[in-house]
Amino acid sequence: MGSGQRGFTLLEMILVLMLASLILGMSSVFFAGFLPTARLNAAGREITASIRHARSLARATMESRTVFLDLDGRTYGIEGLSRKPLPPNTRIRVFDDLAGVIDRGTYAITFRRGATTRGGSIVLSAGRKTLHIEMDPITGAVRIAD
Repeated sequence: MGSGQRGFTLLEMILVLMLASLILGMSSVFFAGFLPTARLNAAGREITASIRHARSLARATMESRTVFLDLDGRTYGIEGLSRKPLPPNTRIRVFDDLAGVIDRGTYAITFRRGATTRGGSIVLSAGRKTLHIEMDPITGAVRIAD
């Protein structure tokens, strides 16, 4: 630059913009790997919340409440309420204490008047991430384990 003039040259501006776009491009690839994991975690929390809600309804109304997991249709929800879809590329399997491994059809989790159910776990997986939703047969408590 000449004497007394302030500012940047066109070459300096092009280099800065090129470096900024390169950094943004690399960061988007880095963060794109987190999206499936975030969707899987959200689905696990929503399924757990649905199970807990059905348990609370059964306890409050003294009527049985059922949560359905449609393993083929890839949806879940409380009977009589809306169903929610599972995220794409999410695999779901159920390990029932009595029936064993279930990966097809519809699985029902029924809470009786005392808010108890049979035990087991629901396994959600996407890529390398796996979530286990575990149900305690005695207390009816539900928790997520990685």
